[in-house]
Amino acid sequence: MTKKLYIQTLGCAMNERDSEHIIAELAQKESYKLTDNPKDADLILINTCSVREKPERKLFSEIGQFALHKKDGAKIGVCGCTASHLGSEIIKKSPHVDFVLGARNISKITQVLHTPKAVEVDIDYDDSTYVFASPQTMGIKALLNISIGCDKKCSYCIVPFTRGKEISIPQDLLLSEARKLAAQGVKELLLLGQNVNNYGVRFSVPHERVDFTTLLRNLSEIEGIARLRFTSPHPLHMNDEFLAEFARNKKICKAIHIPLQSGSSKILKAMKRGYSKEWYLDRVARLREFCAHEGVMDVGIGTDIIVGFPGESEADFEDTLEVVRAVEFDTMYSFIYSPRPHTSAYEIESSLLVDAEVAKDRLARLQNLHKEILAKKSQREIGKIVEVLIENHHTQEGWSEGRSDHNRLIRIVGFVGEIGQMVRVRITKAHGGSLSGEVV
Repeated sequence: MTKKLYIQTLGCAMNERDSEHIIAELAQKESYKLTDNPKDADLILINTCSVREKPERKLFSEIGQFALHKKDGAKIGVCGCTASHLGSEIIKKSPHVDFVLGARNISKITQVLHTPKAVEVDIDYDDSTYVFASPQTMGIKALLNISIGCDKKCSYCIVPFTRGKEISIPQDLLLSEARKLAAQGVKELLLLGQNVNNYGVRFSVPHERVDFTTLLRNLSEIEGIARLRFTSPHPLHMNDEFLAEFARNKKICKAIHIPLQSGSSKILKAMKRGYSKEWYLDRVARLREFCAHEGVMDVGIGTDIIVGFPGESEADFEDTLEVVRAVEFDTMYSFIYSPRPHTSAYEIESSLLVDAEVAKDRLARLQNLHKEILAKKSQREIGKIVEVLIENHHTQEGWSEGRSDHNRLIRIVGFVGEIGQMVRVRITKAHGGSLSGEVV
């Protein structure tokens, strides 16, 4: 008998990929089918994030709501990073929860499903060679994990304590999965890892020496894969060989997410990021230099920024604004610093904490600056011809939508293309940060 699964995914693309694995495993091995109504579900899963404090607090509220409205006999499971972090405390606080499955233990989903009050949260567990079940249906874009865990010890980040040490997934498994995805119609791959360009630093099985640049070259040779994207590279590992391959390889999309976190070298040192403001700006300049040499005059650059980190002065914040003005980021995820347990910043003396109102003001100023930059950059796009991979369309209204090589979302007016079709589009209008155009 087919059972129904409801899954709520919080957080990053890594969590999205973990949810895809869970869904495929349960569909193939336990006959579960997805539902978008938790009241109909036989199994309710919450795949959690613990990077910031709010999602963690929200978890127990969500559990309470699901427990109140679920049908008789339905199970509730908590997965992901908060599961790794809190473990058995989740069941103690919420007895309605039937099992807890950590982010490093996703391959055990069918095991914990049949083990009452199971708690599997071993961050040293290695499933880097586990071959997950394949999704029953695929679109034109797919996520592909190339590594698990993180060896960095950034002072604000809880991820190493929830996902364990960094292990790369063997290249032959990645190439095999990519070929399988291409055969199913996938045209664009998004490679995932906490520090993707540190790929190859450690394997848990005997393996040839291979780095991220080599992996990119090999994946780009797979027939049917038209585009490669990845997130997130670490600025510290952006060597010239990698930057040159990024610029040269036609299948690598010319959009890259490079986390900054702060523009102040003093704050970057306190964050234990391993690079300075000058290093970051040098890598961006070198990236653009390599791209220009290959005739690529436009690179989409995204970033992450934390404001209000302990000890951040107004001068430090001005350094961040200076970098934002210099780079002109295309996308920016910005947050106020949120203290997380187990991290070294959690123990920082209270005298260094930034006033909440000051932090809010800095975040608003940062985001307003970015909006101004985006509006100016969008105007510069008018008249350019770009290649767009169609991801969505509306027959009655007569438009299609998709992303350019530079990761800009573009609406194509007066054209209803096929999903997965690549079309050349001339940008005709800019609306704030959004773009529209027409087929050439």
